[in-house]
Amino acid sequence: MTQNPDAIIIGAGHNSLACACHLASRGWKVAVYEQNAEPGGAVKTGEYTLPGFRHDWAAMNLSLFAGSSFHRQHGTELAKHGLAFAPTANPFASLFPDGRWLGVSNDAALTTARIRGFSEADAREWTRLTESFPADAEAIFAVLGSPMNMRALGTLAGKTLWRRGTAGSLDLARFLTMSPRAWLDQTFESDHVKATLAAWGMHLDFAPDIAGGAVFPYLEAMAGQAFGMVLGQGGASTITSAMVAMIEARGGSVHCGTAVSSIEHIAGRAIGITLSDGKVVRAEKAVIANVSPRGLMKLTGGTGDPRHARAMEKFQHAPGTMMIHLAMDRLPNWPAAELKRFAYVHLAPSMDQMARTYAQALAGLLPDEPVIVCGQPTVVDPSRAPDGKHILWLQVRMAPGQIKGDATGTIDARNWQDAAEPFAERALDILERYAPGTRKNIIGQHVVTPQMFEADNPNLVGGDQVCGSHHLHQHFMNRPARGYADGTTPIRNLYHTGAAVWPGGGTGAGPGTLLARKLAGN
Repeated sequence: MTQNPDAIIIGAGHNSLACACHLASRGWKVAVYEQNAEPGGAVKTGEYTLPGFRHDWAAMNLSLFAGSSFHRQHGTELAKHGLAFAPTANPFASLFPDGRWLGVSNDAALTTARIRGFSEADAREWTRLTESFPADAEAIFAVLGSPMNMRALGTLAGKTLWRRGTAGSLDLARFLTMSPRAWLDQTFESDHVKATLAAWGMHLDFAPDIAGGAVFPYLEAMAGQAFGMVLGQGGASTITSAMVAMIEARGGSVHCGTAVSSIEHIAGRAIGITLSDGKVVRAEKAVIANVSPRGLMKLTGGTGDPRHARAMEKFQHAPGTMMIHLAMDRLPNWPAAELKRFAYVHLAPSMDQMARTYAQALAGLLPDEPVIVCGQPTVVDPSRAPDGKHILWLQVRMAPGQIKGDATGTIDARNWQDAAEPFAERALDILERYAPGTRKNIIGQHVVTPQMFEADNPNLVGGDQVCGSHHLHQHFMNRPARGYADGTTPIRNLYHTGAAVWPGGGTGAGPGTLLARKLAGN
């Protein structure tokens, strides 16, 4: 007789796999079920344009994974299964319409000198932030890595008060609630410096005026200078393939192309799942669902708690993202040759423009000037393209999941099938404006619309790559709902994980790791 697994995990995104790896390392027998033909969710790599050109489907930056507690604990074992990183000392830069640029590198003196070119006062402030970063980062990462329950928060508050005092603790709390614009305006005077940092907020649904968003530009800037950036050798899927191999080596299983149609529960207790072919699989200890909040309701048919059900149904998603994968004869002809050394080049000229783009996308409009994140992975890892060739990884932020109109009035389409080409051309026009001649070097192109993202992965509702807004009302103890930020649900033995659960989106695998430790211990 086949033994039932201790834990069944629905979905094979990186949070699911991290959870499964940790449980397997603690002796649990795990079985992961993924509806797609390959694991990874938003963290996968493929030849989407031409043979030999390896593009990351969505996530490219693996710095959070490389620095995560999960990797610190299991990195040695994962390396034996092929995990390999490609680090860079030049993580990101911003290029501006006036031809000036600012880059953050893993060299404090160099980065400070670049900032001094914009403002002497800002260079002094940058030095102050650099000097205080180790102590401040320890406190911030303690919050972002803590379980969201009263016991853990009480312990954390006590430690923070002891280390930082009352005034320092209140300053930290104030900073965690600030918008990017409020913090940047109070810290720097150069609009170029402000825009360079504010662009990072757009990666995680924090336009300049959204409360609670200041921490992300701060951390990306300071961590980028302190540690550089980490990509996956050969593609972001290196973390996915290594975790799958670890699971299987420890006796677990990952079943791709196997959709789950329902979660079975009796008398308020989860007992297993039913697959789309009608097969029932029982779980001895836990059913873990890495799904969107509304997806959880669909699979369970309801959790029996009206407040939880309402929170799941009303869970708010961020605007979507369009991806443009380009196979290139050569890199863009940037106005400064140094920009060809950076993993990311942001084309986001001002905080006002970013705020306008965000407001337009929220209103269902195709933005007139979306933020462009130009990833240059072959600068860091030449193995991703044939000799002498390159790839570009373009994130077009923001884009509405449902199109109601066009901010310029020139695109008539109201569905992504028809809007994809003209909107992609708008993004490429922006790139061409900053780096003339780029278009003639494109030898392959593949556009991924918000609709395509959701079709590939139902967790990415409307193309929302972080599975839910991280605004304060839906973060910390409220992610995804008050009382359920630890991954529990009203149904016993049923647990919720993934980017919709605290601590949210990104490649750090925090939700999966925290849940696994809750279930099986550290």
